[in-house]
Amino acid sequence: MSIPDDADPDVLISRLCGGLAPADRAAFRRAAEAAVEHLPCAGEGLIYRVVSGLWRSFFHPPEDTSWDISQESLGRSKLANGPPVGRDDPRVGRRGWADRRSRL
Repeated sequence: MSIPDDADPDVLISRLCGGLAPADRAAFRRAAEAAVEHLPCAGEGLIYRVVSGLWRSFFHPPEDTSWDISQESLGRSKLANGPPVGRDDPRVGRRGWADRRSRL
């Protein structure tokens, strides 16, 4: 029976390092490895709880506050902002709905 990668503390620590700032990665790795060494009975659930709790103390969210959700164009598309497509459009030609209906 193979053991999943999540049971390996090194894989978990490496994966969690990716979400940290480059300057915090080495310190987090040292702290996480030390915390795992001091666990009396290291199952994958306990390791995850200890290491993820430690990760929260090293994570610092980005300070970019220039973005705001109200600036997003939710519900708008290029088609809605453009002119309506109709019979005067040369792309329609003789393939419009009225032409197809008359042929039926």
